Order: sequence, then C-alpha cells, then structure tokens
Amino acid sequence: MNIPVNLKYTPSHEWIKVEGDEAFIGITDYAQSQLGDIVFVDIDCEGETLEQDETFCSIEAVKTVADVTMPVGGEVLEVNALVQDASDTINKDPYGDGWLVKIKITAPAELDKLMDAAAYQEILH
Repeated sequence: MNIPVNLKYTPSHEWIKVEGDEAFIGITDYAQSQLGDIVFVDIDCEGETLEQDETFCSIEAVKTVADVTMPVGGEVLEVNALVQDASDTINKDPYGDGWLVKIKITAPAELDKLMDAAAYQEILH
C-alpha cells in the first residue's frame, strides 16, 4: 500500500498535501482500492469555503458511492477537471493526477489533528 510520508491523513482516508497556505486534497491509495473501479466523481464546490469534516465530493464506483470530506477548513480554489472527465485517474494515480480539489487553508491549526504516514499505516491493520 502506497502511503507517502510528505502528506497528512484522516481516519476516513483523505490525504492533504500542504504547500504554504494552500493544499491539495484527495483520497488515499487504500480508499481507491476499497472502492474499486471509480466511474464518476461529483465535485461542485469551487469558490466555496468549507469546514473541516464537511462533505465536498461524492465518488461513485461500480459497487458503491462514497462521500469525501474536508481534512481541514478551507476555500476551494480549484476542482481537478481531469478526475471529472476521467474518473479512473483516481484509481491509477491517487496521490498525483488524481487529486480532487486545491484549497486555501482557513484553519491551519486543524492540520495538527491529522495523522502522519506512520499513524495512518497503523489504522490500516
């Protein structure tokens, strides 16, 4: 299972990559493997400011639908059009081209509540 050490993680299997006061958010390799073949991604929150744990995305796989929540509060600056056009990108590259949204972090202290790679690895066992 791929768990990059430069990211922070949530117990609900989202990741966040922080770059200054902005960040990219997606779902983990574990999450995409549990979902199976992803067939549709619904993200309609560009320009909105969302709270930590607020749902911002719905991912539809062949067998199920999963909600994705915000790891930290932030304003959605950009939605990844690639995953909306080619949703299987999340299966192929969950930490790269498969990111979901780019945000401006509004509550940086919330980052301290997230897990590092080692802690995330522990909850998978």
